[in-house]
Amino acid sequence: MGPRQGLTIIDTNVFVIDLRYRRDKNFDINREFLENMSKSGLGVITLTNLLELCGILSFNLNGQELTELFFHFSRRYKICVVPTPQIKQYLPTVRVEDILKIISLKTSLGDVLFIGMIKNCLPLAMTIISWNKEHLTGRIDSEIVSPKDFFKMKRR
Repeated sequence: MGPRQGLTIIDTNVFVIDLRYRRDKNFDINREFLENMSKSGLGVITLTNLLELCGILSFNLNGQELTELFFHFSRRYKICVVPTPQIKQYLPTVRVEDILKIISLKTSLGDVLFIGMIKNCLPLAMTIISWNKEHLTGRIDSEIVSPKDFFKMKRR
């Protein structure tokens, strides 16, 4: 059985490896996965994750480069950002009660916001791709796999 068909939500860490860690042991399979998503048209990143990526890269990029990353990210990777990034929009809200429920499962705030964004904006999401599968397992109903496991499952 392969990954469930439909939208494939990609966690921030996949893009961090692609943009900053070319010597990472998983760089090649990570790059292959992103190319596959680019061709399939099924890849999605949440606005929360795009902002998290901008924050991580802010230590190496200037303001103009961060703005370009924010606005051109979707075109660069040929994936969808949900909701569509606009500079004057508000982030979709997540109730504090829901945040605390997920935090009680030993989850960082960044992962809670990612999960909340998925539940609010992408409730039918089938697969989440992350190198930190253990951070999400048991906290959301979507299937969670690494880029490496994605290809293994796809071949079955």
